[in-house]
Amino acid sequence: MTQSPIDEDLRASSPCRSLKPVLARLAAGSRLTEAESQAAFELVMSGGGTDAQIAALVMALRVRGETVPELLGAVRAMRARMRVVPGVADAIDVCGTGGDGHSTLNISTAVAFVLAALGVPVAKHGNRAVSSRAGAFDTLEALGIPIIQDPDLLEASLQMNGLTFLAANLHHPAMRHAATVRSELGLRTIFNLLGPLCNPASVRRQMIGVFDPEWQEPIARTLQQLGADCVWVVHGEDADGTDHRGLDELGLAGPNRIVALDQGRLCRFSVTPEELGLPRHPVAAIAGGDAVHNARALERLLAGEPGAYRDTVLLNAAAALQVSARGSILANSGTDVDPGDGVAEIEAPIETLLQGLRHAARVLDDGSALAVLDSMRAPDAAGNAGRSSGLNREADKLVDKPAPPQRARPKALPHER
Repeated sequence: MTQSPIDEDLRASSPCRSLKPVLARLAAGSRLTEAESQAAFELVMSGGGTDAQIAALVMALRVRGETVPELLGAVRAMRARMRVVPGVADAIDVCGTGGDGHSTLNISTAVAFVLAALGVPVAKHGNRAVSSRAGAFDTLEALGIPIIQDPDLLEASLQMNGLTFLAANLHHPAMRHAATVRSELGLRTIFNLLGPLCNPASVRRQMIGVFDPEWQEPIARTLQQLGADCVWVVHGEDADGTDHRGLDELGLAGPNRIVALDQGRLCRFSVTPEELGLPRHPVAAIAGGDAVHNARALERLLAGEPGAYRDTVLLNAAAALQVSARGSILANSGTDVDPGDGVAEIEAPIETLLQGLRHAARVLDDGSALAVLDSMRAPDAAGNAGRSSGLNREADKLVDKPAPPQRARPKALPHER
């Protein structure tokens, strides 16, 4: 691959001039310090490693298990090279690591529209499909939402719509140096974990879904050291908790595990669908398809269609509202939280989650969430909004009244406490 002058300068300035010594340490069973990991991934992201060396690095970390210092160093290297979007400090991100193998409908993308309709600014980080048939940006394209790169236009979308979508490939150009390795390996590596930790808008509030609960605490601890304000790292289990391919979302098939970072401290709790008055649904009930299929389902959802997809989105939106709020689940938990390095076990904030469910249901039922979608569509050739599309005509059948007109970003939601 041809190296740019910028890549050459970055590689020359890195304290790690070759991956070979790092690989030798890993082969001997050593763990990398944060500084060593950062230097190694700086070299990777400046084009200083061969495909074979990059593959050896990420597979050695995976087989042994990535540590928090190794993850933290890699995040710092990736953040240093991302194209930052300014002016969205109050935004929240809702995304997942992928890799759960279920290829569901687009949950976090739908949640983003619900949050925006409730006045919660969302800087949604995502990508095209890797492990599923339709990633967030495949579905957005099918919905007629343009992919924007210009930072000013992204910020304008956030101000006008309460929502902006950040395409990972456009904001992390340094990842091109690992693209071949990722494609040819076809396995989960540390790069799957890095994406959700490197939002280009530098958000400080996030809800992150993980494919395996073993990553909940390491991701929360990594973001704790990076100065995040509030983070929920979530994982949905199957009915009996034995499925190691659980959802990288909150789900309705079984219990949900949450590790939360709040006020600089970590806590852990779980919640079941029944505790929130939601019916159980098997994961198959939210199985996705290609981009057009998922786009149709998302539009029907925003038009008020009931079912497993709606219930799953309501659950995740209710949790995301907790992350976006300025209240503290620790302060309201009634639990004597250990201020040290431990992870406190607390009761789930059932009452505030129920309030969130009601808020989310309201904007799905009154057309507000659908109006956010319409406001973000590219005009068609006749200069009309995207509601003239075939996808919209199908949604129109489900709406008893015309959708609200396009509007500016709503006032912030007065979160109940």
